[in-house]
Amino acid sequence: MATINEIQDEIIEEFAGLDDWMDKYQLLIDLGNEQEPLDEQYKTESNLIDGCQSRVWLQADYTEKDNGKGVIHFSAESDALIVKGIVTLLIRVLSDHTPQEILDADLYFIDQIGLKEHLSPTRSNGLLAMVKQMRTYALVFQNKS
Repeated sequence: MATINEIQDEIIEEFAGLDDWMDKYQLLIDLGNEQEPLDEQYKTESNLIDGCQSRVWLQADYTEKDNGKGVIHFSAESDALIVKGIVTLLIRVLSDHTPQEILDADLYFIDQIGLKEHLSPTRSNGLLAMVKQMRTYALVFQNKS
């Protein structure tokens, strides 16, 4: 299993080959389209992320591993294509890691691929809200274990 930073570096490399922001948006849309649809049972009010302009549902499931360390598996969906791509990247980076790894993660890929500066303020707030929600889940699961 790759570390959070190894996965971030892979993403930075994928985006580095694209100079044009239209191409980068297209890559985000493609990533979002490749994502498994979220099971209807998880499309609930409680899974909706506050602070997102479009609707984003985030589901977190905690699995205890044999080594006594649990990992969080995230799944999500959005009704906006670019946002779906962004949440797909976040899941790729943070999913299936321990709560502590998620809490300690420095998500430098967001700045490195230029995401922050190319998103509208509302989308930027949504991105921060998604990260905050993922960290909140990590905190809750860490306190339970």
